[in-house]
Amino acid sequence: MEDHDPIERETPDVAEQSEHDGASIENGVMLVVNQSRIKPPFSVVLATLLYCAEFITASVMCSMYHKTEDTVWLGFTISFVLVPAVLIQMALTFFHRDLGRDRPLVLFLHLLLLGPVVRCLEALVVYYKAGKKEEPYVTISRKIGLKRGHDMPMEWEIGHSERKLAAHRNAFKRTALIQAFLGSTPQLTLQLYATIQEKYFLPTRVALMVITLVSITYGALVCSVLAIQIRYDNYKVRLRPGAYVCMIVWRGLEIATRITSLVLFSTALVHWMIPVGLVNLLFFFFLPWAEFWARRGTLPENVEKNFSKLGTTVVLCMFTLLYACINVFCWSAVQLDLSHRELIEKKQRWDRLAVYYTARFAENCLLIGLWYVHKSDFYEYVCAPMLVVQLVVCYGMAVLFMLLFYQYFHPCKRLFKHNVHDCLHCVCFKGRGRGRGSGEPRNSYSTNATMVLVADELPPGIASRPDDRETDILDIMEAA
Repeated sequence: MEDHDPIERETPDVAEQSEHDGASIENGVMLVVNQSRIKPPFSVVLATLLYCAEFITASVMCSMYHKTEDTVWLGFTISFVLVPAVLIQMALTFFHRDLGRDRPLVLFLHLLLLGPVVRCLEALVVYYKAGKKEEPYVTISRKIGLKRGHDMPMEWEIGHSERKLAAHRNAFKRTALIQAFLGSTPQLTLQLYATIQEKYFLPTRVALMVITLVSITYGALVCSVLAIQIRYDNYKVRLRPGAYVCMIVWRGLEIATRITSLVLFSTALVHWMIPVGLVNLLFFFFLPWAEFWARRGTLPENVEKNFSKLGTTVVLCMFTLLYACINVFCWSAVQLDLSHRELIEKKQRWDRLAVYYTARFAENCLLIGLWYVHKSDFYEYVCAPMLVVQLVVCYGMAVLFMLLFYQYFHPCKRLFKHNVHDCLHCVCFKGRGRGRGSGEPRNSYSTNATMVLVADELPPGIASRPDDRETDILDIMEAA
């Protein structure tokens, strides 16, 4: 899968940047040569800390289950720890291509499930060594900057250190998704279910639940940011702190209410929980393959050069499984296209977004309603109607924060043909607008396939140049 993650560095204003050493403006393109402003690999450190914290806390929880002879909870807890850990080791080895290199110590540490730790240490060593000696650049990254009314094409010379750090960041973003949705989500669901069934709280279990919730929220945040970067790969994407806060609240509420609804339903109707989960998982797993067969597409050949057709199919199945697990608990923010060389459909499907949240809201309400009807006597000590209202309101707030993000905090909102306000205005005043008499009909949001401007609709400040695609030399993620 081709990457589109821009360099994680500060981008000053055009006027301010020209004053810095190592920056120049030639033919309307700002060339930034300064390579010393590489940002620390915070995402690598955070993903490693979450991995270690969840692994250690789950191990302590397993020892407690072993002492109390809770074999069922013990077996599931071990499975939800080891399965994602093994997949993470395989993913890191695959992304860094270590099997064809002579690194026995690193491979041994991967066997001990310490791969993320050693990779994090490697990234930190690369960061602290960067800038101490001059190094030639290996490629150039070109983006269009959108900041304070300026639409300036910009170029960065990418050095070896920056390229290595980008490779580490990309690998850890994928491991964060694996950890969040193949390990943390089932782990949180299990521990919350065990807490309700046993009717008491354990401090270690509460700590594990908090860590897993943070891990899932971070994984969902990575999904949203990657979706933006893939959709707007020609632009310098920089999110403000307000955007991160809005996305964290949106994703946190969405995931918490979804898992709570599933757990409450499972406590009332235990035997129906497996069919509900399987239907959700299988639907999202086979949906990309059904579209692939309907389009009569062919398998991409750039997943890995040494892979056969069978190997490519296995990798795509694992990728689709991760996609399905994400959509079971929250919106993945991307759509798969298994015939495309990047495996991701770049066109933003707002109709699918609306259908997903509408269907998910109805499903959550149905699950909560069935739980309320069939709840056990234990919930007599809980205000059940208030709990139902809280879950419905929290999911509604999650959708509200999502709309606020697209309306006010999206980094590329200037490129939107219609924003959320226009959509609501069009829906609410559709009938009133028809009665105004003659006039030029306004473009309806519901009739547009996307809210983003296409090439021939770009504003004057962002001219589309055909040669950009030819001279867009090796985005940093392609180089990685």
